[in-house]
Amino acid sequence: MDCCHEEQPLTFEDGERHYLLMGNPNVGKSVIFSKLTGKQVLAANYAGTTVSFTKGELIGSKGKASLIDVPGTYSLQATSPAEEVAIQLLNEKVDAIICVLDATNLERNLYLALDLLQRGVPIVFALNLIDVAERHGITIDVPLLEKLLGVPVIPTIAVRNIGLTKLVAKCNQAANRKGQSLPPASVTATTKDQKKIAKEITDKVETETDREPTFLEKLGDWAMVPFPGIPIALVILMMSLGVVVGGGKGLRAVIFLPFLNDVYIPFMEGIVQRFVTEGVLYNLLVGEFGVLIKAFEWPFALILPYVFLFYIVLSVLEDSGYLPRLGVLMDGLLRKIGVQGSTIIPFIMGYGCAVPAIIGTRVATTKKERLVVASLVTLAIPCTAQTGAFIALLGDHSLTLLLLVFLVSFMVIFVVGIILNKLIKGTVDPLLIEVPNLLLPNGKALTRKIGLRVKHFMIEAWIPMVIGILIAASVIETGFLSSVGEYVKPVVVDWLGLPEEASIALVLGIIRRELGVLPLLQLDLSLLQMFVGSVVALLYLPCFSVFAVLMKEFKPKVALLITISTIVFAFLVGGVINQTVRFIAGLM
Repeated sequence: MDCCHEEQPLTFEDGERHYLLMGNPNVGKSVIFSKLTGKQVLAANYAGTTVSFTKGELIGSKGKASLIDVPGTYSLQATSPAEEVAIQLLNEKVDAIICVLDATNLERNLYLALDLLQRGVPIVFALNLIDVAERHGITIDVPLLEKLLGVPVIPTIAVRNIGLTKLVAKCNQAANRKGQSLPPASVTATTKDQKKIAKEITDKVETETDREPTFLEKLGDWAMVPFPGIPIALVILMMSLGVVVGGGKGLRAVIFLPFLNDVYIPFMEGIVQRFVTEGVLYNLLVGEFGVLIKAFEWPFALILPYVFLFYIVLSVLEDSGYLPRLGVLMDGLLRKIGVQGSTIIPFIMGYGCAVPAIIGTRVATTKKERLVVASLVTLAIPCTAQTGAFIALLGDHSLTLLLLVFLVSFMVIFVVGIILNKLIKGTVDPLLIEVPNLLLPNGKALTRKIGLRVKHFMIEAWIPMVIGILIAASVIETGFLSSVGEYVKPVVVDWLGLPEEASIALVLGIIRRELGVLPLLQLDLSLLQMFVGSVVALLYLPCFSVFAVLMKEFKPKVALLITISTIVFAFLVGGVINQTVRFIAGLM
């Protein structure tokens, strides 16, 4: 689940119809929801995308009607918080259900379909991904499937709008016949018999032609085995770093920094100098931490290029179907830290933002996994804005130190994960992860997703960043920082080896994680100080929004424990690095 996938109470107006959009994870539900409501939610090609429901007004419906995007579920026997939400919504007042079936995995999808047919609620099936099924040599007899299920089945290709108008029309017709029809006896069975019935129906309606696997199919299989899966993962990682780091530096050098230095700063300074030329007010506006300068420089010139490119990389990996394969590949390693391979998805989401990553742990089947993933994401995974700040701080000085910061991140995840696995009681279930077809992402859907993510980042980040800049400027200009210098010296100066001024970064890091790094750009630091400051910022306490979601998802005691632990751990690791390097340097 992404940040912009809203969580809201379920309310309906008088006379309003409401339809549920249901199906297995990764069958295209979120794409269909977006098309049918015009509401731009994020759709990702991996299991567990939609954790909390989203409601939108159904386009093309006669009268007032709402469509609720229900969390993906494989059955009506809840095994995770996400599936519990699906069942709770099904128990609400429902006029009709649109159930999305994956044409490439019909038998598995029919388990849920047969469950839903027992509910006696009007239902229409959308047989999605029929174009992908045809490419795989799979042909489905839709009229026969419709006859066997006893309800309408509409072939759809959601990304191309094919079949969606007819789907809405059939859904409205089904709602008008509410309570007037029952499923055929052939599909009315106990849960024990449903697998048998699903197989019988699939055998009757599906024809598969033998053919040579395509290169994408072969590549999808290779990506899930140690060889060549690990080399493939390393190549993708290096390419991703090259795009984000190299591309971001290029965008800054060619576009953002020239505009900032040659156009924006002279323009702002010129305007301010017309009214005030020196003093506290001048410094607050265009000084070292001048809000008019830094409010553009930090979010746009420093962070945005890396955020934009990171979201391109993340969206391509999601929509291509590669992330679940990485989860299968990493399952053995991740089990050593007490989680299964499917949790690779919240981990990678954490590099975008920790908030959706922590919420995304709802798809985990045990509380132990949720706690381990949430703790590690909070402690050791930098969000995309903080990553951009690391690149801005270290990229121009030492690529080796930049890579070392991420190496520290990986080492902390592994070591602390092993410790948490020992401390937190509980079990780890076998890996159950949806592995979709490996596809070339749809250009329009990809562009929309990237645009939404960047827009959401700027909305979420800009105001807190401006507040942080104002705090920094006020603390420095009023002399408050100097007055508390003696209090912070034992930790910041003596233990971490940083100048007293670096303590402002520790204050601002509470507001936004990247603000724990960006103030260091203003200081004349050595390479060791840059590295220590980056490691402390990496491991330092979560920002307000992360703390809030920890409070919401877990108990306040858990949120406080995680927060306090990150502070202590950040100062401990940062100080050990500083003291060790200085000791070795002294011996030499």
